[in-house]
Amino acid sequence: MSNDAADILTSLTLTIFRTNGALIAAGDALTAPFSLSSARWQVMGAVALAGQPLTVAQIARNMGLTRQGVQRLIDELERQGIVGFEDNPHHKRAKLVRLTAQGEDAYAAIMEQWNALAAKLAEAMDAERLKTAIGCLEQLSAGLDTKRPPD
Repeated sequence: MSNDAADILTSLTLTIFRTNGALIAAGDALTAPFSLSSARWQVMGAVALAGQPLTVAQIARNMGLTRQGVQRLIDELERQGIVGFEDNPHHKRAKLVRLTAQGEDAYAAIMEQWNALAAKLAEAMDAERLKTAIGCLEQLSAGLDTKRPPD
């Protein structure tokens, strides 16, 4: 990679860090009325979007996070009644995580607010540039994944 490309990638990385901070702040504002946080919302989304109950290890792997970090969030969500556990027919100790009815309702309400915010933000953005950005971020993520130490 040339120095120019490396410099551009560094600039992109710094922009991602700033954007991540802004997304967390916006997410915290959306989730606060439900006594949740952006991190808990992300975990709820991982479970909701999977379409089936998952183990904590599967959630962590899908999100690119540590199992221990996700376990802590899942434990907090269970105390709040947002997630529950099911027996796993494939593993005696690794329970499956699912959203409860309360969790589904909270997730749907948060997503309704997020979708309204996303629509407003998207008004000032070009769809093709957004698609290009997704491709760049997926390529960066895949490249970083090859450098990640094994679990």
